[in-house]
Amino acid sequence: MSNVKDMTAKDIMERIVNNKELFILDVRNESDFQDWKIEGKSFSYLNMPYFELIEGVDSIIERLPKDQDIVVVCAKGGSSAFVGEMIVEAGFNGVYSLIDGMKAWSEHLHQVRIYEDEKIKVDQFIRIGKGCLSYMVTSDDQALIVDPSRFTDVYIDAAKKEGATITHIVDSHLHADHISGGHELAEDLGAKYFLMKSEGAICDFEALENYEKIEFNNIKLEVLAVKTPGHTPGSVSFFVNDKLLFSGDTIFVSGLGRPDLGNKVREWADDLYHTIYDKVATIADDVIVLPGHYANYVEEVNDKEFIGDHLGNIRARNEKMFSMTKDSFLDHVEQSASSVKPPNFEEIIAINRGVERADKDRKQELEIGPNHCAVHHTH
Repeated sequence: MSNVKDMTAKDIMERIVNNKELFILDVRNESDFQDWKIEGKSFSYLNMPYFELIEGVDSIIERLPKDQDIVVVCAKGGSSAFVGEMIVEAGFNGVYSLIDGMKAWSEHLHQVRIYEDEKIKVDQFIRIGKGCLSYMVTSDDQALIVDPSRFTDVYIDAAKKEGATITHIVDSHLHADHISGGHELAEDLGAKYFLMKSEGAICDFEALENYEKIEFNNIKLEVLAVKTPGHTPGSVSFFVNDKLLFSGDTIFVSGLGRPDLGNKVREWADDLYHTIYDKVATIADDVIVLPGHYANYVEEVNDKEFIGDHLGNIRARNEKMFSMTKDSFLDHVEQSASSVKPPNFEEIIAINRGVERADKDRKQELEIGPNHCAVHHTH
């Protein structure tokens, strides 16, 4: 019987939220660890590739803490359990293995209630291992899902707990770093799925070009006829009840969306400029911005434990980007556009567009790794 305890992605997320200490021994290759790892404010780390520990853990024993829980992390869970056993045999207690490794970390969704009034309730789903954010807006017995991941059961279960049925689903754009669950969710539930026709999808959807507002129950969802191009030509933002701005990949807590994924960085940066200076400029400072991604959970989570901020705070934090001349803005965006594109982004976009298909294993493989849609910081 194994003396190594199991730790789930949910367990680690709870330690991050509660700011609890944890020592992570990551046994993946150094390049994989540097590119993408589990991050917590009170976490400590040691990266030692598995192949260097096959014969034993003597080389790292002095570097492991006796007074902290240790979780061993690998890509899929097998190697971490093996290394964990050797650490237990060396006399350590509180040794864990992350079940299914970074694959599980990539797929975990953490639900947070972020807003509630007499008309609506809003929940954010934080995909901690990918930096992706999705949302559920509930009004009485109906629910709207914004930018859903492919884990559709999570949203269905969440809606059921609220006594609601998912009737409307919206995607702010064709995502490049993860596979959308929008079309599948709509098919399974008979719900309406909304997307910009200009994004080029061939699946069944309601074209957002035909809507300035989507209203049901107590929810008035304004499609910022504010179509908000920039990150992609068909990017949109959703304004709910004049209080909440679901900004997709247009505005982040720490900056703006990158406009270079279509290899038309100058042209799309021009779209982004007009979005920020002509459309977003008219929105009040007290509106809460809820983005589609974030770059670093520890840095960007607020004191209410969700990712988001008032637009006024974002303007102040990124004052330079919100007050540039057009030429300066275009030059700045072009120079700072990251060369690191989301891995497999062309195939992921093709799947989201409906022109390619993939089974569960292929989808997992395509999504492994961090997102690179929120890396364009503006300060």
